[in-house]
Amino acid sequence: MSKQVSVTVVPAILVVLSAALPTTAADRPNILFIMSDDHAAHAIGAYGSRLAKLDPTPNIDRLAREGARLTNVFCTNSICVPSRATIMTGQYSHTNGVRTLNGGLPAERQTLALLMKAAGYETAIVGKWHLKYEPGAFDYYCVFPGQGSYFNPIFRVRGPEAWPNNTWRTSGYNSKHSSDAITDVSLKWLKGRKQKDKPFFLMHHFKAPHDNFENAERYDWLYDDVDIPEPDSLWDRANHGPAGKPLYGTSVGPRNKRRNMGHHMFVDPELPAERYTRIAYQRYLRKFLRCVKGVDDNIGRLLEHLEKSDQLDNTLIVYTADQGFMLGEHDYIDKRWMYDESLRMPFVVRYPKWIRSGTVSNAIINNADFAPTLLAAADIETPKEMQGRSFLTILQGKPVPDDWPTSTYYRYWMHMAHHDNPAHYGIRTHDHKLIFFYGLPLDARGAVKEPTPPHWELYDLRKDPHEMNNVYGDPAYADIMTLLKTRLFELKKRVGDTDDQYPELLLRLN
Repeated sequence: MSKQVSVTVVPAILVVLSAALPTTAADRPNILFIMSDDHAAHAIGAYGSRLAKLDPTPNIDRLAREGARLTNVFCTNSICVPSRATIMTGQYSHTNGVRTLNGGLPAERQTLALLMKAAGYETAIVGKWHLKYEPGAFDYYCVFPGQGSYFNPIFRVRGPEAWPNNTWRTSGYNSKHSSDAITDVSLKWLKGRKQKDKPFFLMHHFKAPHDNFENAERYDWLYDDVDIPEPDSLWDRANHGPAGKPLYGTSVGPRNKRRNMGHHMFVDPELPAERYTRIAYQRYLRKFLRCVKGVDDNIGRLLEHLEKSDQLDNTLIVYTADQGFMLGEHDYIDKRWMYDESLRMPFVVRYPKWIRSGTVSNAIINNADFAPTLLAAADIETPKEMQGRSFLTILQGKPVPDDWPTSTYYRYWMHMAHHDNPAHYGIRTHDHKLIFFYGLPLDARGAVKEPTPPHWELYDLRKDPHEMNNVYGDPAYADIMTLLKTRLFELKKRVGDTDDQYPELLLRLN
């Protein structure tokens, strides 16, 4: 993050902090923000995908049933660290300076936590933090160093020792799973709170189901006798992707020789391609869904505590993930793409005082809007530095404002790193998606230096919701293509991501 960003943002935030007036706990809801890592919306029963019949998430489904489910929530950069920074700051990656996995967020930039605390909330974060610097804006933290371990995890805890040396290993036998350990810590904090006259703001962050998908032992045989439904596009990519150019991205089957899920799942490389792919997919999905089951069961533990302590209906509960995840669609694994399975974030929220049960909204929202919405729920004004906008009134069932955005902007900077995804940006509307794969590392730390050929992709989501037919260059879409390019560059300008500093990129547009 540049010094200029820090200097220009912090003073204005301090003004808002000084203006925040705490009220009594009865006036504001507790806020429990639950986030998993890489939990795709289409792996949640309430979203009704091919996996719903497996009933993977009964507790998350309960939240959706008793509250609201949002169907068009998108990340602005589908990778862990930047997404978390956007949620904490309400800013796009190019503004908050956290564009790749190498970024971090110091305490003075942890805006959401700072504002909640100043408004009279007791604040805590437990589990995966992943933003490098100490989460010092919180009253309490108990977080993993870096990615964290799936079993018997080490935590860094606020205490007398200085970050990052303040480590503590969870108690228990040596196969204690991280999802259980994180929930143990959150429950202990909730039960032992010293400031019960204040409402709480708890960010409860699971590591699961991030790869390499290690589930608790009790789920070892879950789904063993189930044939996990496959996406049709695992076998037939049709006209998806770059027309006439190489296919990118790591794969389920042997398409990507460098890295594929068969390698991760220890599939015999001598098997025929179809058999190799099918075995890799089944092992992949079973391990992923076993991790999901551990997340959902532990959410059940949190709900049980809130019910028993008579706090359930006074707690605004959000469940989301830091981005989506490719579960074999188009023979892709991981995230990073602007394709919907990676771009879309699950978002369900329960608070019966404001939100009618069974509410469903298809308004276009992105993760820069999360912080303003949580602040609005706490009756805190959104600082002008935040680029997102509160969607609290939408959750409350009021009409979508006439000036609400009808498109969202996305950018992935980490060119060809780890999973062979070219750098790209684009616009997603209700009906269409336009993506420009500019294929350059620019100055993004951690990107691969070698460029890839630029190309465009255009999908008609009305006719082609699974993005099987790239219609860029189709004469029938000439007018739509021109309109979307105009809207894309207007949107880039509006959010301040103009690329004027990258002449080599601008040349690729011609």
